[in-house]
Amino acid sequence: MSEIEELRAELALLKAERDIQRLQVAYGYYVDKAQWDEAADLFARDATLEIAARGQFRGQDRIRAYLHALPPLEHGTVFNHMQLQPLITVASDGQSAKGRWRAIMEVGFLGREELCGEATYENAYVKEDGVWKIARLHAFVTYYVRWNEGWSAGGVPMGTALPQMMPDAPQTVAYGSYPDVYIPPYHYPNPVTGKAWRKERDA
Repeated sequence: MSEIEELRAELALLKAERDIQRLQVAYGYYVDKAQWDEAADLFARDATLEIAARGQFRGQDRIRAYLHALPPLEHGTVFNHMQLQPLITVASDGQSAKGRWRAIMEVGFLGREELCGEATYENAYVKEDGVWKIARLHAFVTYYVRWNEGWSAGGVPMGTALPQMMPDAPQTVAYGSYPDVYIPPYHYPNPVTGKAWRKERDA
């Protein structure tokens, strides 16, 4: 491979990483404002979505329906989902990728409840019709706590199946959030040693 070809390959990789970052960050902004159709449009036709213990939803239409079953943004509500710490691995063919992210969440209902939490994403992306889209969104909730009580009071149970919107399949990974400990598997090897991550203990 010539130097020019190497530079072109490097540029294509950087562009793919940038496009995927914009895609995921846009998802966070849309979810913040309960713009469910805009968020659903980011998913591939055969995508899957799995958040907390609510089960798995399959296909863009079902993902759209699930999102519309969530609470609306209205007076007295706050929904923030900050998308942080991206680590993206693009496949050698440039047509698919995986990404690990951290979402810091703030959820509030006036006069009722105020929550903060964290979710670790292990996502997959695909280039569909020449555009990067989310192929799999899997949010592992590590903790939810009440602001006024803090971590020492213990965690709030993470979301389970919505009675009005049952999933297409059960959750693919059984785990518990804080005070339980679960480490979502890393899709990438250690960048220094090259060793794949090994699960050392169960949740």
